[in-house]
Amino acid sequence: MNTHMSTFLNKTITYKILDGLTVKLAIQDNPYQLSLEDLFEMAARINKKRSFLFVSKVLGKHIPISPQKGLHIGALLAARYLEVVKGVTPEQLPLLMSQFKKNQFPQNISPFVAENIEPLIIGFAETATALGHAFFDAFQKAEYVHTTREFLHDVEPSITFEEEHSHATSHRAYLKSPWFERPNEIILVDDEMTTGKTTINIIRSIHEKFPRKSYTIVSILDWRSKEHVEQFQALESDLGITIHSVSLIKGTIDVEGSVKEEDFHEEPIYKRLQVVQQITSIPVLMPSAMYMNGSVNSPYTRYTGRFGITADEQKEALQWLKNIGRMLKEYRSGSKTLVLGSGEFMYMPMRIAANMGANVYYQSTTRSPIYPADRCHYGVRNRFSFLNPENSSVQYYAYNIMENQYDDLFLFFEKEIQWEHLQPKLDQLKRTNITDIKVVYLSEKEGVPKWIRY
Repeated sequence: MNTHMSTFLNKTITYKILDGLTVKLAIQDNPYQLSLEDLFEMAARINKKRSFLFVSKVLGKHIPISPQKGLHIGALLAARYLEVVKGVTPEQLPLLMSQFKKNQFPQNISPFVAENIEPLIIGFAETATALGHAFFDAFQKAEYVHTTREFLHDVEPSITFEEEHSHATSHRAYLKSPWFERPNEIILVDDEMTTGKTTINIIRSIHEKFPRKSYTIVSILDWRSKEHVEQFQALESDLGITIHSVSLIKGTIDVEGSVKEEDFHEEPIYKRLQVVQQITSIPVLMPSAMYMNGSVNSPYTRYTGRFGITADEQKEALQWLKNIGRMLKEYRSGSKTLVLGSGEFMYMPMRIAANMGANVYYQSTTRSPIYPADRCHYGVRNRFSFLNPENSSVQYYAYNIMENQYDDLFLFFEKEIQWEHLQPKLDQLKRTNITDIKVVYLSEKEGVPKWIRY
């Protein structure tokens, strides 16, 4: 039985996002008495399918965070999973809650979900790749994979499904079939659910090829309406399965109005500022996966979760990432540092950043286009747009990096980047006035750092 008091219950909170767009939230369950202001801000999406976005303060995507916070929220979700699905309150829960509310995060959290619980955990790209991995961190014996929008030539994905409201709808999971063929519970991790259509799509896709009895959906925020919940109940009946739902905040959402696109314009094309960037290219030794894609003859990295990772392999990965973080700490040149991941490549840079010393902040680039507005309590204050250096057919963005906010910047990539593909991103970043930039990429071969003046 849940013994925690809930706050904000039956209270409607109104967010006037931008002129003409209002979102009202009715909170139904908040078991850990979390402050909504600690979890997200709101912003307007450039997306005709969905006009709003919960801009997370705990994921390390659009808003810079302490990397330890991004890892901590995964552990908090794992504790809630134990309570809701297994009927067990972990002894670590009071401390986890206290640390989160005080914004005091430990360097490491030992796995506390017992070995007899052996699920296959799936994180959703791109926003929840690190969240799913951080949730997986709490398990003593589990397997993890994240979905991807990457297309691998000559490799057949295990499953495919659609995220209908997204700007990039197609998801794939590249995982060896034996992992899916085991009848273990599957846990699906996302940062938030509004309708749950994406989750229904992936459950149907999995169940068609790899049927089982039990699924669990885990999210920080769950805004499904009564009708949406009934769709899950109908799916349970249709497939003869059980679907558990776990979240830190449960409520409903009501959207009024819309954003008038003609009232907004792309940010002006900034003339190149007279900022001289000192670029250090740092190859970091890391075991590779057996998959390759892209114009550079460089393989993907083994431990990202894109191709699956076990709890034992995770122990190996954590040691690699700790050592890399300590090594890169020596390259810091100031007192305040930003580490910037790339797209789906979120968890490993976050883990590395957590080992780079004090006053290090983390966030990642994204495919998601959002209206910027320099307003108090609005989720996106500024925007940087550029072609993805790893795939020039994809537009990428970075948000909320203010001028003169950081002393140095570490740009992380899973694979080596061709210099000419990186230049547009570097040009945009001149607006931050950060002159000391390290470009870190993971490599199966040892290399020597190179210094470039740009």
